[in-house]
Amino acid sequence: MAAGDRRWWLNRKAIVVLWMAASVGIWVGLHCYIRRVSMRKAEEVLVSMCEERARMLQDQFAVSVNHVHALAILVSTFHYQKHPPALDQETFADYTARTAFERPLLSGVAYAQRVVHSERELFENQQGWTIKTMKQEPSPVQDEYAPVIYSQETVSYIEALDMMSGEEDRENILRARATGKAVLTSPFRLLGSNHLGVVLTFPVYRSGLPADATEEERIEAAAGYLGGAFDVESLVENLLRQLAGNQDIMVNVYDVTNTSEPLIMYGPQFPDGYMSFSHISMLDFGDPFRRHQMKCSKKPPIPLSAITTPSGVFVICMLAGYILYAAWNRYDNVKEDCRKMEELKKQAEAADVAKSQFLATVSHEIRTPMNGVLGMLDMLLDTNLNLTQKDYAQTAQVCGKALISLINEVLDRAKIEAGKLEIESVPFDLRAVLDDVISLFSAKSREKGIELAVYVSDRVPEILMGDPGRFRQIITNLVGNSVKFTERGHIFVHVHLAEHSNMFMDAKVERGLNGLSGEAKLTSISTVFDTLSGLEAADRRNSWENFKLSLSHEQTWPHSSENGSPYDNRADKVTLMVTVEDTGIGIPFHAQNRVFTPFMQADSSTSRNYGGTGIGLSISKCLVELMGGQINFVSRPHIGSTFTFTAVFQRCGKSVGGDTKRTLSEALPTCFRGMGAILVDRRPVRGAVTRYHLQRLGISVECVSTINEVLNAIQGQNGCLRSGMYSKQPFILLIEHDSWGTKVDVCLRDQLLQLKENGCIPEMPKVVLLATSESDKMKAGSNVDTVIMKPLRASTVAACFQEVLGMGKQQSRDRPKGSAFLNGLLDGKNILVVDDNKVNLRVAAGVLKKYGAKVECAESGRDALSLLQLPHKYDACFMDVQMPEMDGFEATRQIRMMEGKANEKNRNGEETLAEEGFAMAEWHLPILAMTADVIQATYEECMKCGMDGYVSKPFEEAQLYQAVAKFLVSDS
Repeated sequence: MAAGDRRWWLNRKAIVVLWMAASVGIWVGLHCYIRRVSMRKAEEVLVSMCEERARMLQDQFAVSVNHVHALAILVSTFHYQKHPPALDQETFADYTARTAFERPLLSGVAYAQRVVHSERELFENQQGWTIKTMKQEPSPVQDEYAPVIYSQETVSYIEALDMMSGEEDRENILRARATGKAVLTSPFRLLGSNHLGVVLTFPVYRSGLPADATEEERIEAAAGYLGGAFDVESLVENLLRQLAGNQDIMVNVYDVTNTSEPLIMYGPQFPDGYMSFSHISMLDFGDPFRRHQMKCSKKPPIPLSAITTPSGVFVICMLAGYILYAAWNRYDNVKEDCRKMEELKKQAEAADVAKSQFLATVSHEIRTPMNGVLGMLDMLLDTNLNLTQKDYAQTAQVCGKALISLINEVLDRAKIEAGKLEIESVPFDLRAVLDDVISLFSAKSREKGIELAVYVSDRVPEILMGDPGRFRQIITNLVGNSVKFTERGHIFVHVHLAEHSNMFMDAKVERGLNGLSGEAKLTSISTVFDTLSGLEAADRRNSWENFKLSLSHEQTWPHSSENGSPYDNRADKVTLMVTVEDTGIGIPFHAQNRVFTPFMQADSSTSRNYGGTGIGLSISKCLVELMGGQINFVSRPHIGSTFTFTAVFQRCGKSVGGDTKRTLSEALPTCFRGMGAILVDRRPVRGAVTRYHLQRLGISVECVSTINEVLNAIQGQNGCLRSGMYSKQPFILLIEHDSWGTKVDVCLRDQLLQLKENGCIPEMPKVVLLATSESDKMKAGSNVDTVIMKPLRASTVAACFQEVLGMGKQQSRDRPKGSAFLNGLLDGKNILVVDDNKVNLRVAAGVLKKYGAKVECAESGRDALSLLQLPHKYDACFMDVQMPEMDGFEATRQIRMMEGKANEKNRNGEETLAEEGFAMAEWHLPILAMTADVIQATYEECMKCGMDGYVSKPFEEAQLYQAVAKFLVSDS
């Protein structure tokens, strides 16, 4: 025990020492870091300030040069272009004195005239003085002279001095007149101020010198030279006074024409103190032959923050260490409990992190055997079973599909939480998607006897670009909830363009956040409302008046002239407003704020009475937001709920429209175009929905409210026969179930027979009863030709009309569904199925063999590669994605590489397989991925590795047809 206690204390002391060492290390690290940052910022500030000073110095110097240039033009104009000259010494001195404020940096200006030796005597006689050198001596004989004739009073002592008597002045004068530019001397002490400065020399030419004159022409035209003495020290000091707030910077200006011996123009030669920072900025004073630079220096700053901040952190660390040390001593008795609690906390955090991974993994693992179960049940249902066995198998199949749907919802939620859910963009037929969703719930709606209908505005484009699977999922969730919670009344899905949906843009204050309504709206008047079923709807804006207004807008909407599409295709994006309205039990007010919360129900009895997980609406909300829209609702208890959401899609181009109509939607027959129909329906909304489905078939519809109005519709207003479509060809009479009865049956038939005998109509119209439930169907008498069960679909209505009119089903051959079509495609085709799961392999092979295909199986990607060595006999290959050793993606890449090499050899004529009986231009085996993801496969990865498409497991006829129809041509 003593040894253990000793080790315990040693460990504690070691921790204390390490803590102090770490605190000191933190102090040193922070100090170095803050000091380095401070130094870097100080250096950046120095660079910025130096560049600013250099720029300002250049600008001020350039302004002074411009003024000297102006004086040169003055001399050239008034001295040489005026006869006699209008300029003399007195005028020049007076003008330069008055304008000296414009040249504050010039200590004086003077003009020296060019005099050649032959004109010297005449010039001296005119001026009355002798040309002198800089030393005040008579100038010796030379080729030419530059005596000062005009000068500012401040430099009047240089009058009569020859500027060419000085060696450097002579070079500057010759360089200035040859180049036509201002030139500078090296720095020197100015007389009077004793400041360092330079002399600027500017040539003055006689008039008539062209802009592009040569050097000889400039020398010949030179008339004199204007010079000015620049006080560089005053210039820089004036600049620094303007920036008085930054006196901590030392500025030096150098003439670095001779880089080995730079000449200082401003500033101390040897600065006092240590200057750690310096920056050099080049100066351009306009003389191309001389170079100048500005050097800015600064003493290193004292970064107090590099001492105070680390010290504060060090104190905090020491205080924290002391607190921890004291707490360790004080609570040593409960240390073990704290350790256990920490372990439990880590386990809980790990469990929370692993929840999404667990859901995804388990859902995938469960779905694989479930696909085998569903596939085997599907194969079992194709065998000879008695009624009891078939009922058991179908029940098991329904339960399996429900379990798959539940797993998919949980997986979708996990994908959403992980941010891995993506939205596709493919062309699809919106109306076909809605028809398919409605057909899913048709049996349940008939069983309950509720009206289930869909309506799409004519303004909505027929083909859109988006994710049809996710859009179908949203509609399925909303309609499924409505069917689940509605026992009477109706469920109505209608779609409009958002920008033209006035009913949704109404500014009525009827709901709060998420559609919360006031308690005062709980009760409703027991009257018949203008809705689909006559019951009150939760959202009062969905009234017949607003619906009728929308219909009137559609009738006046201009149609496109080229393809007849009733929408404007100028905008690329289409925003749809989708409404799902029901007359169910509604949502209690206290539960409306958690409708979109995952795994939450309205109350504890909801799951018990109606089933469900409470996840569908939360997934729908996430999907709507991924589609660029929003979702909200209006709900009133015992009245119903109305969910409204928007979604943004892309329009399809004209070049894509024709193909997408054939491949993505079920082609509607065209044999009904031009026919007429009379609809008897007392409810205008329901009549508009029926008219919508009939007009999709090209049938003109006239709506009446009662049976008695049918004859008025056939005849005229005054009893005369109408000369319209009813008198020329057969027409159809559709009657809603609530307008039909035994007495109506007999009376209507007698009246129609009388019209036929009188020759008013060519033949008896076909009477079609529209029924909502099986009990309504029983009302049909002998005079009813057929009964159409709701919900209505254009394809279902077309099939019934073809049957009742005896038109046959010629157009049904184009429908991409059904065993007969798959048999025609797959009969006799050699197909290779690759899957490592023997059950799934057996299911896939059984399904394909059912449609007449010759199937061979492989259990790995390597086996598939050996079977697909060129030449091979297979027409298609179904490839599982996830397999050991070599997955489907890698196997597909290898197959495509092998085919590419063979095709290249065939094109180059190096090798041909025609000798072996395989004459073909290009090798490309259709490879379809098999995946257990029944919602959305990894389409991009499949296409990237060279696959041609994918099918989900277990196979469904419609999906299988769409997958293989593009690659396999029927021989029948």
